[in-house]
Amino acid sequence: MSEDFIIIHPEEDGFRIDKVLALRYGERSRTYFQYLIGEKKVLLNDKAVKKKTLVKEGDEISIFFIATPEISLEAENIPLDILYEDEHIIVINKPANLVVHPAAGNWKSTLVNGLIYHCKNLKSQITDNIRPGIVHRLDKDTTGIIIAVKTELAHQKMIEMFSQRKVEKTYLALCVGKVKDTTLSAPIARHPVNRKQMAILETGKEAITQFKTLATDGNFSLVLAKPTTGRTHQIRVHLKHLFSPILGDIVYGNKKINDKHKIFSQQLHAYQIKFLHPITLEKMHFQAPIPEKMQIFLEKFELNM
Repeated sequence: MSEDFIIIHPEEDGFRIDKVLALRYGERSRTYFQYLIGEKKVLLNDKAVKKKTLVKEGDEISIFFIATPEISLEAENIPLDILYEDEHIIVINKPANLVVHPAAGNWKSTLVNGLIYHCKNLKSQITDNIRPGIVHRLDKDTTGIIIAVKTELAHQKMIEMFSQRKVEKTYLALCVGKVKDTTLSAPIARHPVNRKQMAILETGKEAITQFKTLATDGNFSLVLAKPTTGRTHQIRVHLKHLFSPILGDIVYGNKKINDKHKIFSQQLHAYQIKFLHPITLEKMHFQAPIPEKMQIFLEKFELNM
C-alpha cells in the first residue's frame, strides 16, 4: 500500500470527491477511486467519506492506494543485481530510477515486477497482494541495498526486526557544504503546506540520525549516515536541516548547485546493512558498491574514502 496527500484547489470546490481524484490521477479510473472510498482508503480531513461527498477548497485528502481484485501484478524480466539469495530472502543492489513497488502512476516496471519474474512462486507465498516480498523501501532515486523476502514466515520475522530496530543500515550521501559529526534528533512529520514533502516539526515522530564526515573539500562532503529510526525521507530532511542538503536532491536540495553540476537525482546510497537471518539467525552483513555517478564526483573533487 502506498500513500499520497492532496489539497483541494479553488476550482475543485463543490465537486464530488471521486471525480476530483479521477481528474487528479488520470491513469486511474473513477471506478477505482470509488472502490478505494468503499474500502475506507480515502480520508477527507482524516475522516472516511462516501463517494458522493462534495469537497471544499482547502480540504485535505489522504489516499491509500491498494490493488483492486482485478489488478494482476505482471512478471517482468527486469535485471536484478543480486548480492545474496537463498530460499528465504534475496538482497539486491537497487539502481537509481527504479520504483520499489507498484502504486498509482507506477503499476509496472517496478522492483516487485522484477522479483515476481525472478522468484516464480513469490505471489503465492506472500499475502500482500501489491507489495509481495517487500519489507522496507528506498526512494526511487536512492541506490543501494534492499532486502526482499520469499516466504510469509520470513516476511513476518523481517517486519518484526525492522520495527524493533534490529536492522542496522548505513548510507553514503554526497552533501553540499561541510557536515559536522553529530547525532541529530529532530522529529519529522508531513509538511503542513506541501503534503508530498516531510519536514521537521515538534508534533512529528521521533527521528534520529548519526552523521560522520568521511571526506570534505569545504564545498562538498562525503557523509556516512546511520538512521536509528526509519521515517520517510529522514536522511534527506535531516541533512537539509543541517544546511548541507544532498547533492542532486530536487525536493530538499540546492537547485542552483544541482543545475551547475547537472545532477538531478539525490546522491544517496544504501551502502551497508547488518541483520540476523530471519530463519537461521545467522549474522548477515552486505555492502553495495558505490554507484558510478557518485564515484566520478568523488574522484573529481578528491573526496576519496
